[in-house]
Amino acid sequence: MVKESADASAYKEYLAGLTAGLATVIIGHPFDTVKVKLQKHNTEVHGVKYRNGLHCAARILQNEGVRGLYRGATSSFIGMGFESSLFFGIYSQTKHSLQVKLQSSGPDPLVIFPSAAFSGAIISFVLCPTELVKCRMQVQGTGSLIPMSSTYTSTVDCALKTLRTEGVTGIFRGGMATFLRESLGNAVFFTVYENVRHFMHLQLKDASRDHKGLADLGVGIISGGLGGIAFWSTVLPVDVAKTMIQTNPDPNYSRNPFQVLKLVYKQAGLRGCYAGLGPTIARAFPANAAAIVSWEFAMKVLGIRH
Repeated sequence: MVKESADASAYKEYLAGLTAGLATVIIGHPFDTVKVKLQKHNTEVHGVKYRNGLHCAARILQNEGVRGLYRGATSSFIGMGFESSLFFGIYSQTKHSLQVKLQSSGPDPLVIFPSAAFSGAIISFVLCPTELVKCRMQVQGTGSLIPMSSTYTSTVDCALKTLRTEGVTGIFRGGMATFLRESLGNAVFFTVYENVRHFMHLQLKDASRDHKGLADLGVGIISGGLGGIAFWSTVLPVDVAKTMIQTNPDPNYSRNPFQVLKLVYKQAGLRGCYAGLGPTIARAFPANAAAIVSWEFAMKVLGIRH
């Protein structure tokens, strides 16, 4: 019976993670589209330049409508849904195993940091190809420097053309940058999330039962939002390098994120290394808050103790 109960709980943890991923895409994809366009075009020597995130968003809406903001979203729904399911499931199980092994309670950094870093490293292999397709779809349209003969009609068309012209290694272009971003970024995210959540619940432990649901919602929004800001503030330069690697049409373009960042810094300075900071931070709070609230709500509905 214990074995069956554990298996059921594991299945539910992966299902709860799926809801978090879908919520993230719905709320955050338009911000991500703006971020990717800024990273692509504002770090190049020549080509279209956007003054800021609002200017970029306005250009997209003017030329492509709302649909333009959700360009590449199909790839994101598939990637983020599977990735979040895998990530939150692995994180929850790894965290539980380390807590038992170390006999720890509360937000222990020796439990949270390795659990999140390990989970992030695993899901980077899922995210890399789906984000490559997403980014290539996003940089099409307004201000695109990609030749019209190379444009993609859909995410499937993009994936097939990439495989046909660049092979399997091409679809995993930017793998090192994705690995670094996800392992380090998620370790930072969950360290902030778990500690803020623990602190806030201590402050609200005397909240009345009538207000407990509202208090839990507020804790989820604040802890998830702050975790998201911490994530992107830490790893945005690596993400800039990833975007450059994945969207550059030159097959011989460097895949080393540190070499790419060195080139970006030489061409556009520190500002170039943080291209897309505005829409990224604007997206980080609501998207990650939505993910955490959805995750915690799903766990509560499924009867998983957090």
